[in-house]
Amino acid sequence: MEQDIHTDDQIRDILSMRKVAVIGMSKNSSKAAHYVPKYLSDNGYDIKPVNLTTNKILGKKCYASISEIEEDVEIIDIFRPSEQVLSVIHDAIKKKPKVIWLQEGIHNSEAEELARKEGITVVFNRCMLAEHQRLMK
Repeated sequence: MEQDIHTDDQIRDILSMRKVAVIGMSKNSSKAAHYVPKYLSDNGYDIKPVNLTTNKILGKKCYASISEIEEDVEIIDIFRPSEQVLSVIHDAIKKKPKVIWLQEGIHNSEAEELARKEGITVVFNRCMLAEHQRLMK
C-alpha cells in the first residue's frame, strides 16, 4: 500500500501537535487501536477517545462521535477500516482539525481528497507510535 509523501520534518511538525481525537479507540489492550493512543497519552498527548461501545478508556471519557467533543482537536487519528473512512471524514471535517491521520494499513483516496479540499493535512498508512519513536525520541 502506498504512503503519503510528507517529509520527516513535516511529520515532526504534525507530531508536535498535542490534542488528538482517536476514532475507533479500543478497550482491548492487545489492539493497536488501544496501545498506540495509550503510548501517545503516556508521551504527553491529550487523547480524546471516540468509541460508541464504552464510556471510558484509559480512565478518559469516551465520546460516541467526534461532534460530541467540545474542545478543539488538532489531529484526528482514525482506526477504522479503509472502506469506513469516508463517513468518518465527513464528521471529522466539521471539527476543523489541522490533520487527519489514517493509521497504518488505512487508505481511502476519496476521503483523503475531501479532507484536503477543506485545507486539512492528511497522513495515511502510517502509525503515530512508530513515527513518534522514529522521529521524536
